[in-house]
Amino acid sequence: MLAATPQNTRPQKLMASAHRSSFTNLPRILNMAADVPAADRNSSAGKVKRLVLSPEGRMKLNNSPDRDFYALPRFVKHVDDNFISALTQLYRDRIRPESEILDLMSSWVSHLPDEVKYKRVVGHGMNAQELSRNPKLDYFFVKDLNKDQTLEIQSNSFDVVLCTVSVQYLQQPEKVFAEVFRVLRPGGMFIVSFSNRLFYEKAISAWRDGTAYGRTQLVVQYFQCVRGFTEPETIRRVLAADRTKGSPLDAFLRFVGLLGGSDPFYAVIAHKNFKPIYE
Repeated sequence: MLAATPQNTRPQKLMASAHRSSFTNLPRILNMAADVPAADRNSSAGKVKRLVLSPEGRMKLNNSPDRDFYALPRFVKHVDDNFISALTQLYRDRIRPESEILDLMSSWVSHLPDEVKYKRVVGHGMNAQELSRNPKLDYFFVKDLNKDQTLEIQSNSFDVVLCTVSVQYLQQPEKVFAEVFRVLRPGGMFIVSFSNRLFYEKAISAWRDGTAYGRTQLVVQYFQCVRGFTEPETIRRVLAADRTKGSPLDAFLRFVGLLGGSDPFYAVIAHKNFKPIYE
């Protein structure tokens, strides 16, 4: 992992919160000129039934353009190894081989298991340099979802959509979740995972001021406000820290109670229209 040098490159922990070996294998920029048929927009399924957030709940401490904040690439892991291991195992258990996947709000790593072959993985994010280094992506595109929530992608295009440790930055989550519903195939799955780390100044007020339970319920409400998603499933795991790793200072801080355990793992999962049953 490359070291982070610029200020604010790694999310703060909220208390109370590979390169491709060959240039020819780098993911390609996705052509975003797809025309979404009007009929797809007129269906009642996938429509926002109600707004979850108040205007105040959407506010950020840092109102500078997101494109400026994310202009410099951050080749760091935003959560610890235990969280990543739990997430990769969840993907291994829930995502079928040969699935077509959209990794929303992604970066230079997608945490998908190495041994599983997928038909296509498309990444979205705010920094092209990060996305171009992601070894799991076949294509990628850059778009600010706080400016425009429309995904220029044909409806019913993906089996799975992922959003990893980034949902806290969405200022219009209801519209984004509605777009995710549209691009999913019937029975398709949306996995939203998060912990207690975040860029504090870029997280929305409703997330910053919430408890762990409250943030989980917030994501549940994002699903419930869109017509057609199944009842969300919530997963919560408080992971034990690996005490064999870390510096002597980490060990001392943990001994005196000033350093907690591993990053907690939360995920909320729902399906479009129905949950498939596989033999």
